[in-house]
Amino acid sequence: MRSRWYGKLGDRAFTALLVGLGLAVMLIAVLLAWELAAGGAEAFRTFGFWGFAAGRAWNAVAGQFGAWPFLLGTVITSAAALTLAFLPALAAAIAVAEYAPRWLAEVVAYLIDLLAALPSVVYGLWGIFVLVPLVRDHVEQPLFLWSAEHAPALMGVLGPPTGIGMLSAVLVLALMIVPYASSLARDAIRLVPRDQREAMYALGATRWEVVRRVVLPYARGGIFAGVVLALARAIGETMAVTMLIGNSGQLPYSVFGPAATMASLIANEFAEAEGGLQLASLLAVGFLLLLLSLVVNLVADFILRRMSVGEGRK
Repeated sequence: MRSRWYGKLGDRAFTALLVGLGLAVMLIAVLLAWELAAGGAEAFRTFGFWGFAAGRAWNAVAGQFGAWPFLLGTVITSAAALTLAFLPALAAAIAVAEYAPRWLAEVVAYLIDLLAALPSVVYGLWGIFVLVPLVRDHVEQPLFLWSAEHAPALMGVLGPPTGIGMLSAVLVLALMIVPYASSLARDAIRLVPRDQREAMYALGATRWEVVRRVVLPYARGGIFAGVVLALARAIGETMAVTMLIGNSGQLPYSVFGPAATMASLIANEFAEAEGGLQLASLLAVGFLLLLLSLVVNLVADFILRRMSVGEGRK
């Protein structure tokens, strides 16, 4: 028979293990940020923190480095992809959790989750050989020709209809983040208590009214958590975006034109960086990418807490 001291010792050892693992994760994050900041210190000293973050020129030959085009490209591609992916992800979650029969729901849920398991380079290859020709021939070129004839002022906003650029990168990125948003939304919808639904049905509500007035408000915290996870995935995506966005150091001023993100810049130039200021600038870009992810998660955590408080007051 186990003694009381054995139980106390086991509880303390287990608690110490959990606390140690939690602190280890925090320490790794701090060390990662410290290493990036220390590696990019030369760039921050040369241009200043805000000067480097807001700088528009990236020219290794001239020794000019600024992260603004890539920071802006990251924000625009991530926000646009999330905007395109949100409604399809939510619709898929509602269909699987509320409307589809059980056998079909399991198949569809498995296929959606399978999208998250595909390597990003596979998405990139599919984008190059399948999506880019479709976008170029059936979207970009018709719109560009129409604007050239009827609205020449839009030609500069649209950009060259090559298929490689912002539009293709955003479409592939949206496809990649759908399973992240859909999976958490689906789980949150399934956790809605059955009596909540039955109460609405007893009042004569239709299935759509139950979903709109009961299920979605109750599961909004989980749905928003999926949105945050999808946004974090979009911000850090590298290979697929690198293969499709065109990798231009210019400001992303056109819809079809080439651009770059912070992750794609690092992937393209890190292996060929000769050290010195160029390498320090790439590490500084990595530090800014880490800060951007941190800010997004802090804001999302604040909004999620406010949602939880609102649910508790009902």
